[in-house]
Amino acid sequence: MKLTIYDVAEKAGVSISTVSKVMNNQPIGKKTKQKVLKVAKELNYKPSVLASALTGKRTSTIGFLLPDISNSVIAEMARAVEDRAVEYGFNLVICSTDFKSEKEERYVSLLRQKRVDGFILAAGFRNKEVVSELLKESVPVVLLSEYHPHLSINTVTVDNFMGGYELAVHLISLGHRRIAVIAEDNSSSQERIRGYRNALQDHNLEAHEDLIVISDSSVEHAQRLAGDLLDSLHPPTAIIACNDILAVGALLGAREKNIKIPEELSITGFDNTLLSKSSDPPLTTVEIPIRSMCSLAVDLLVEEIEKRNERKQAVLMLPKLIRRESTGICPMKDRNE
Repeated sequence: MKLTIYDVAEKAGVSISTVSKVMNNQPIGKKTKQKVLKVAKELNYKPSVLASALTGKRTSTIGFLLPDISNSVIAEMARAVEDRAVEYGFNLVICSTDFKSEKEERYVSLLRQKRVDGFILAAGFRNKEVVSELLKESVPVVLLSEYHPHLSINTVTVDNFMGGYELAVHLISLGHRRIAVIAEDNSSSQERIRGYRNALQDHNLEAHEDLIVISDSSVEHAQRLAGDLLDSLHPPTAIIACNDILAVGALLGAREKNIKIPEELSITGFDNTLLSKSSDPPLTTVEIPIRSMCSLAVDLLVEEIEKRNERKQAVLMLPKLIRRESTGICPMKDRNE
């Protein structure tokens, strides 16, 4: 039979409210507190987190919804968020939504029943109605690597526009004119494409729509799309992949066609994950400050939970171009096309 607060109160010879005060760190006499804690330890009694939640108290739990835990960037985010949450004494419940709105709604509903203190919603969270509902009910929420400009909400993201811009400028400086993009269908990729377009425009170059293709999150799909681009009548001399996973797919697609990297084709990634350093050749990519972003996201959420700061912040962190061996000078025959 599961022990309850009544058992502790009875053995300690105190009231139930006294035990409740001790368990919730409320002011109580030192001797009484020590007595109750001693009995609780002897009985191996652990208070129910959910029970505390149902009485309106904090559960010291954060819900972290992310799209795909198998993605190395997302996995790194999960670890960084957990590390920071633990520093504050919070537990983390991680849910992988697979980019599906119905899963997002189901997990948010489930975690609200468990009375988590707040939510961090990571890149790719699609269900804007759920976000709006949380805000309407004053539930603490932070968007991480996701941005909804029309919502009054704490947000921490990287300047994806600038990252896409710098990658395109880097390739243009190497003489490339036909630059393709392999992207995912999400807001981060859209901003990276926008940066790419602006860079081409600033250098009086045309953005060919047939060179911008949308992939799912798999290496295999990116590989097929890269192969299609390279088989086209006017293939690109460079490919910007909107994350390192897609870039690895592009590398494999080029290898399948016996195209040398970077002598015949330049490829870039985005994120600067371990994949970018261990690929062959190592990838030119854009580094995003994942640990700093995740730490700040937790900081903002805890401030909101503890009502220490009512002002919403939208923090935009700067990316950094990392040059490696996957990009090189455009082949002479293609420079003026």
